[in-house]
Amino acid sequence: MWVVLLLLASLLGYVFALAIDRYKGRTTAKLLYTLAIVINLGLLGFFKYAGFLVENMNRVLSFSIPVPDIDLPIGISFFTFELICYLTDVYRGKISAPKSPKKVLFYVSFFPHLVAGPIIRYSDIEQQIDRPHVTWSGFSEGLTRFMVGLAKKVVLANLLGEAVTQLLNPDLESASVLGMWLGLSLFALQIYFDFSGYSDMAIGLGKMLGFKLRENFDYPYLSKTMGEFWRRWNMSLGGFFRDYVYIPLGGSRRYYVRNLLVVWFLTGIWHGASWNFVIWGLYCGALIYVERTPIGRWLTRLPAALQHVYALIVILLGWNWFYFTDLSQALRALSILVGIRHQTWVNPEFILILQDHLLLYVSAIILSTPLLKYLVQYVVRRLSDAGKSALVMLGAQLTNGLLLALSTILLVGSSYNPFLYYRF
Repeated sequence: MWVVLLLLASLLGYVFALAIDRYKGRTTAKLLYTLAIVINLGLLGFFKYAGFLVENMNRVLSFSIPVPDIDLPIGISFFTFELICYLTDVYRGKISAPKSPKKVLFYVSFFPHLVAGPIIRYSDIEQQIDRPHVTWSGFSEGLTRFMVGLAKKVVLANLLGEAVTQLLNPDLESASVLGMWLGLSLFALQIYFDFSGYSDMAIGLGKMLGFKLRENFDYPYLSKTMGEFWRRWNMSLGGFFRDYVYIPLGGSRRYYVRNLLVVWFLTGIWHGASWNFVIWGLYCGALIYVERTPIGRWLTRLPAALQHVYALIVILLGWNWFYFTDLSQALRALSILVGIRHQTWVNPEFILILQDHLLLYVSAIILSTPLLKYLVQYVVRRLSDAGKSALVMLGAQLTNGLLLALSTILLVGSSYNPFLYYRF
């Protein structure tokens, strides 16, 4: 069924784009473009938000409408946004609608990035569809990138997630203050390695097939502000909202607050049909607004280390709203984090989990920075300068084999294997 939906959405995108291209510059093109966007958003709204809307209507208006239980089609949030990118770029005249429906279907359904991004634009791969550039060196680099992504997911994200579920369990009565902060920091690392790992696998698979996909992460936890964090986190989604929502609404030139509110409301609700995601999105947007006021300019005068501390604290407090989908639990957790709720600072569970996962925690922190990347680049450069390129290739192959073996062992031996961004 979901394959049929994907084919239908792609076919509609193809037909509408051809018609928009044909009537370019006329009122007809604008009407067709508007209709195409409404249809795409309507499909997304039906499958992803129908239950949420009915549930809230029942609560506010005292209705008793049965809440529909609709399964979320795989990748619908991503391929809907890609179709919007495609139709908008055709309407704006940035690209021409291809005559072949195969190209549009390939663009929408390109499997490496279909489930969890990155969101690509047709202009990114337009030339590559006709002439994918497959080379042995590119295949090798892509394979390494895929293995790194797989290890991020299986070795790091999954193991971190097991500790997170122990610390951030629904029974917050037994939680400690430091345990909550540790749990959120572990969750922050888990979701980073989960999502960036999938992006690495998608980019690696693309390179193996001769396609260059855009990067999606740039070490976001090195940020000094919430605004910088969102320039480094899920960059393809941020680019979509900037180019297709924020700037068309007027950007920072007019109605700035309204535009910011709309963008961050949509960013939150895109992640899930739940009020906690809306609060999380608006929280991020509010901080970005504050950072552009005199308060933000004062923050830039602080030492760099303090700016990093500020960013990490506000990012972690934001992840609290992302993790707890139940609002009452999120508020209880927040009260513990900020010290409003009377709670012990340390309990035996915190000490035990910290001891058991300390090496994993420290390793994850280091691997969320570019330190290892710089070290590998330094070693490769020195070996290349010494004419030992064969050692570089051997090292890459051994690393790939080790990562594959370790990932396979952990996958076989564990039933805990969620993809956090799969649900979006």
